[in-house]
Amino acid sequence: MSNLQDIVVNEMKVKPEIDSELETRNIIQFIKNYVQSHGFIKSLVLGISGGQDSTLTGKLVQIAVEELRNENRECKFIAVKLPYGQQQDAAEVEDALKFIAPDEIVTVNIKPAVDQSIASLEEAGIQLTDFQKGNEKARERMKVQFSIASNQSGIVVGTDHSAENVTGFYTKYGDGAADIAPIFGLNKRQGKQLLVYLNTPEHLYNKIPTADLEDDKPQLPDEAALGVTYEHIDDYLENKKVPDEAQNIIENHYINNAHKRELAYTRYSWPKNPQFYSDKF
Repeated sequence: MSNLQDIVVNEMKVKPEIDSELETRNIIQFIKNYVQSHGFIKSLVLGISGGQDSTLTGKLVQIAVEELRNENRECKFIAVKLPYGQQQDAAEVEDALKFIAPDEIVTVNIKPAVDQSIASLEEAGIQLTDFQKGNEKARERMKVQFSIASNQSGIVVGTDHSAENVTGFYTKYGDGAADIAPIFGLNKRQGKQLLVYLNTPEHLYNKIPTADLEDDKPQLPDEAALGVTYEHIDDYLENKKVPDEAQNIIENHYINNAHKRELAYTRYSWPKNPQFYSDKF
């Protein structure tokens, strides 16, 4: 194992193995503790994509708010459907919502807003690539969730987990933006492990992970976009030996996307350690 791997493993907080019951309980309690420590919170908002991460997070949030209400704390979970026009995996979104059973469901079609934003940029002479247009979709989805949370005295729940975080496989200030990220500390296989424990329909936790943001590459698998498998990412985060090529890809993603994991710097906070990244590569 490389010295950088030790640093990454420590930062990403992934355990070599987890106890499903204990991990589930800890995540639920974290959500409850956060709500209880912020008097203004009356709702939790989360976009549901039909994928593993939002299905797991949504189920845990729903359990948490039900427990809070049983403890006489006013709180509800609002699940948000955020299609860009017609969503190809809309049926899986409905299956995920049926499993989660959220208190409320809100549907917002982001296509008009995204298309208008892209058109306005083109009028200003800015031609976005298909990849950049995908980021527009991700940011619009998060903007909608924050608007709903503001309107409903709530917070936005994120789905960021450590296998996603280490590679920077999210849009900055898009799906990477949230008030809390309850499943951080899990890798991909551990998220699946918890879904199995929660009796999730098999086709939901076995669904091929995809961001599905690019029009030119609909339903592009995460692993194809990343150039490395989740199996190798998960092994790396559990501090296991992985093939050199996989290790190099993971560590390059980690270094190149460091800015996504950090808040905006001020002249008083930068540099924290100016040699950190230059020493690695």
